[in-house]
Amino acid sequence: MDRSRPLLALLTATALAVPGLTALSSAARAADADVLTNGGFESGLSGWTCSASSGTTVNSPVHSGSSALQATPAGSDDAQCAQTVSVQPNSQYTLAGYVRGSYVYLGASGTGTTDVSTWTQSAPDWQKLSTTFTTGPSTTKVTVYTHGWYGTGAYDADDLSLTGPGGSGGTTQPPAVPAGLTASSVTSSSVALSWSAVSGATGYAVYRDGVKVQSASGTSATVTGLTASTAYSFQVTAVNDAGESAKSAAVVVTTSTGGSGGDPGGGSAGLPAHALVGYLHASFANGSGYTRLADVPDSWDVIDLAFAEPTSPTSGDVEFTRCPVTDCPNAESDADFKAAIKAKQAAGKKV
Repeated sequence: MDRSRPLLALLTATALAVPGLTALSSAARAADADVLTNGGFESGLSGWTCSASSGTTVNSPVHSGSSALQATPAGSDDAQCAQTVSVQPNSQYTLAGYVRGSYVYLGASGTGTTDVSTWTQSAPDWQKLSTTFTTGPSTTKVTVYTHGWYGTGAYDADDLSLTGPGGSGGTTQPPAVPAGLTASSVTSSSVALSWSAVSGATGYAVYRDGVKVQSASGTSATVTGLTASTAYSFQVTAVNDAGESAKSAAVVVTTSTGGSGGDPGGGSAGLPAHALVGYLHASFANGSGYTRLADVPDSWDVIDLAFAEPTSPTSGDVEFTRCPVTDCPNAESDADFKAAIKAKQAAGKKV
């Protein structure tokens, strides 16, 4: 007599009777789905949009496979590469990936709850970053991104994943980054901007010094309310129902000299029609070392003191602190720093 069959039937019935066991298995299978497209960058940048054409794919170094992302921050651009995907409301997701470089960030925005990001200050070899979030009750799309930091060189990313319940609509992409941003008709209080049309865009947003100041339905806009003899940095993004693109490459414009009066920003003299603007990294030292403010070449017309640093990986708060002498042994004293600012302004420079 075969006594194993009743025992097997009893064990099967017992397992099915355990409350929540079937639902747990189903949820676990759903959570195993990776809703990102081309997270290993084996298909180039397909599915990804990188700001200011900052990203490319390389064959070395890679974490796995044959390709990885390499993006290089330049000027006021932090080399953000992003992808917008469809997700399920009220669901938990895990974002993970491998990165190399200094000050590399991995995050998600548009979650409908608390947007998240994680970062590493220094990863000379591949380092895994991971964070989790829960979508809001009406959230159907989330944007995943990675970016570097200003003046810290190229970073690498590979094997990015967003694990959780798949969305119903598949991957949805915001428009590409606008190209060809130019400025014209510069006056003491206004600048006319124009750029190339982006396929699939339903509108555009204009940014001044990193802050959105205007929306446009076409490929041009005039920004008003500016201050005479002042340098401004302009960028533009493209918008559609899926979201907003990364910011374009920046165009720096100096408004013309107004009527009479002083120039509180940088001495009594106005700036030339074509001004040289530079960022002086006064808060840290990198491969180029530390440059004292008094040693900045006279060819610089505008000197932007940089950079602010995050106070924590997730707060979004930043602060500016001058480079300590432990890291910058040739840094000037506070008194000499202030004196150099006054000397540059007296020479007609803006600091």
